[in-house]
Amino acid sequence: MKFIDTIKNIWKIEELKNRILVTLGLLLVYRFGAQVVLPGVDASQLANLASQTDQGILGLLNAFTGGAFSNASVFALGIMPYISASIVVQLMGIAIPYLQKLQKEGESGRKKINQITRWLTIAITLVQGPGYIYNLFSILPGEAFVIPNQTVFVVSSVIIISTGCIFAMWLGEKITDKGIGNGISLLIMVGIIATLPQSFVQNFVSRVSGDAGGMIMVLIELVIWFVIILASVLLVMAVRQIPVQYARRTAGGGYEKNVFGSRQYIPLKLNASGVMPIIFAQAIMFVPSAVASLSESDVSQSIKAAFSDIFGFWYNVVFALLIIIFTFFYTAITVPTNKMADDLKRSGGFIPGIRPGSETSEFLDRIMSQITLPGSIFLALIAVFPAIAVKLLNVQQGWALFFGGTSLLIMVGVAIDTMQQVNSYLLNRHYDGLMKSGKNRKAVA
Repeated sequence: MKFIDTIKNIWKIEELKNRILVTLGLLLVYRFGAQVVLPGVDASQLANLASQTDQGILGLLNAFTGGAFSNASVFALGIMPYISASIVVQLMGIAIPYLQKLQKEGESGRKKINQITRWLTIAITLVQGPGYIYNLFSILPGEAFVIPNQTVFVVSSVIIISTGCIFAMWLGEKITDKGIGNGISLLIMVGIIATLPQSFVQNFVSRVSGDAGGMIMVLIELVIWFVIILASVLLVMAVRQIPVQYARRTAGGGYEKNVFGSRQYIPLKLNASGVMPIIFAQAIMFVPSAVASLSESDVSQSIKAAFSDIFGFWYNVVFALLIIIFTFFYTAITVPTNKMADDLKRSGGFIPGIRPGSETSEFLDRIMSQITLPGSIFLALIAVFPAIAVKLLNVQQGWALFFGGTSLLIMVGVAIDTMQQVNSYLLNRHYDGLMKSGKNRKAVA
């Protein structure tokens, strides 16, 4: 009943209702575009492409684009080039003084950084686009291409794919501005969720149609999936609260007064790096198989086979180690303990028992290191759990991708962020209502 009342309250707020409708409408446009096949490609010949991109690393890319990758769609690259460009710009901001200066300029600097990210996105699509088209030539039969001139098809398709990526980026920005939630993250989440029903149905049919456990195994899988989701929520929401004492603060409420002994907290997240370590690690995991493919030796071929199987043992061992390493690296560059200590000192606050300044910075850095280790191990376990589900539970590979990894963490993180934004609208509406009733009571008096 409380959930139903919350839904009713959402639709009572005109601005929130309009934002939700705009978000759903733009997401529908994105999903429609994911089904539009590139001009010059026979859609009836795409079955072979779907089978080739069903497993392995290409299966991950196909999941992130909501099936657009295997549909030879105008949105085949999805929003992934923009994500790559954002990561590159963020990392470049550590070493390039110009970007560091823009980060300190507030809103104007943020707009310039966004513009740089957009231009870099175009450059990345112009590199990835031809690679995707030539991959189509290697997988699809010759009769799948109805444009006889190969050069014309490649040039036109690269332009269309690049335009589709830029349009998807525009949709994401419009959702952020006019809708609810982070638009880019929502596009990725919707793409992932789009493949969930089909993956579940395929796994369900394989369980009940043969001697694979039947409905009992399906129920066990659902229970395990629910537990993994709860664990992911805990990982995203978990924080270590560091108490902060303010010896003297000024508070106003019609008059000024000194408040002694006011205590607040600095929330340090257990997983401050989010899914970025997994994305970095997956990018690195492309390298061994790509390098090994350059040689025809037995050792190279065995390395290629080991690192092409995303559910294999050695792939997941190296993958987990890289996640732990990148978690420490990304946390170190995104959590500025020195700046936090300086801001705390300027505001007159201090951590009880710790001197302000460098000692506070060292204390925060030590706490971050202590909580990052279990957080990174927990993140690595969730990331490799799809392989565990395949090996131990014999889960279908498509359905196993939702048992952990980037897919599940993105869905959980985006869902929590969107729910928090909706909840803030509800709280603000309630606050405005109290203010109005207070004024009415005063007028009657």
